[in-house]
Amino acid sequence: MSIDSTDRAIIEATQCGLPLTPQPYHAIALRLELTIEEVMARLQAMQERGVIRRIGAVPNHYKLGYSANGMSVWDVDDERIGDLGPKIGALDCVSHCYRRPRIEGRWRFNLFAMVHGRTKDEVARGVARIADVLGPFAYAHDVLFSRRILKKTGLRLSGRDPRSSPSDPDASRPASRRPTT
Repeated sequence: MSIDSTDRAIIEATQCGLPLTPQPYHAIALRLELTIEEVMARLQAMQERGVIRRIGAVPNHYKLGYSANGMSVWDVDDERIGDLGPKIGALDCVSHCYRRPRIEGRWRFNLFAMVHGRTKDEVARGVARIADVLGPFAYAHDVLFSRRILKKTGLRLSGRDPRSSPSDPDASRPASRRPTT
């Protein structure tokens, strides 16, 4: 899977988040000296090729008041997990849900479901809802409450934040659109 310099410039321009403006894609197009249609078409093409998996909001739950966040882990019947996982992921109290392999003798849980809440009691109510859905097909579970944010970033092609003042003002432009000397 390859990308050209224009795709790379678009990714670098968005990797720290979209510009906080009513028309963020217009701002990206202006900064990269592209048309809005080209920015949108390239983003869509990169999504279709799997270069970009998704474009979405990444909220900071702590800043929104959700400070009692618990990763619930479940030991679910392997024969039923394919049917039950999507039902858990569809619950409004679950932000993300995924399957992981067990580690023989060390880790018995194979289903993970993140529950955000303002209090541990609120998270406990969400975990109870999950337990209701899983029913007798969940043999055990636990909740691992987060104590701090260790990572809250998406893709980074370079360590430079394109929103900061670059030492080279043309660095964020595609190579084909940089001024020549």
